[in-house]
Amino acid sequence: MPNILVVIPTYNEADNIVRLIPAVKRQGPGIEILVVDDGSPDGTGAVVAHMAERDPSIHLIRREGKQGLGTAYVAGFRYAIEHKYDLVFEMDADFSHDPEEITRFIDKTANADLVIGSRYLGGVRVLNWPIRRLMLSYFANVYTRVMTGLPLTDATGGFKCYRRAVLEAIDLSSIRSNGYAFQIEMSFKAWKKGFRLLEIPIVFLDRRTGSSKMSKHIVSEAFFMLWKLRFSGLFRSS
Repeated sequence: MPNILVVIPTYNEADNIVRLIPAVKRQGPGIEILVVDDGSPDGTGAVVAHMAERDPSIHLIRREGKQGLGTAYVAGFRYAIEHKYDLVFEMDADFSHDPEEITRFIDKTANADLVIGSRYLGGVRVLNWPIRRLMLSYFANVYTRVMTGLPLTDATGGFKCYRRAVLEAIDLSSIRSNGYAFQIEMSFKAWKKGFRLLEIPIVFLDRRTGSSKMSKHIVSEAFFMLWKLRFSGLFRSS
């Protein structure tokens, strides 16, 4: 099995992370986990630190204050590149992404450089979302395809697996988005560099505990990112 790192950003996910880490590790002996915690007031960082003391395959980056999803993933990607992991996952901490899907992603990297879990490939597979949020997400992805040409049904999804070469080819210091726009920007840049993108259908289950990180700022950031991708010159090369 290749060397695999699963990057999990956290903010107030203590109840979830203590169950998620063992669930992820059960998917294979070569899987390691990096939690990037933004100073969670609920002690998420301390929980992970305690687990890491007993298990060298668990790693932790602790940051001061809430700095956002995008910068958390960039920190994780830099760690993955430095330590030369073969495959690098993005994954939510709230069980909305099923850990048991990890092996399917790994298998698909045999013919793809970036594997993306899609909530909308071949139909809608989202459970427990209010209809308004579901419609917003679905049509945001339609709008993304129209605006950028990115051939994905779910460009805003956060369950992904990169080959390290993709992350090495992207200038991570140029990444400016920090919410769901981050997912669009990373996939877009990988696509424009000629890497092979592959979507696989997943079931997305709304979080079991905790609160959603969705906000108006995140939505507006994603909207304006699409215009930047279309007209800033990134459309030619990223």
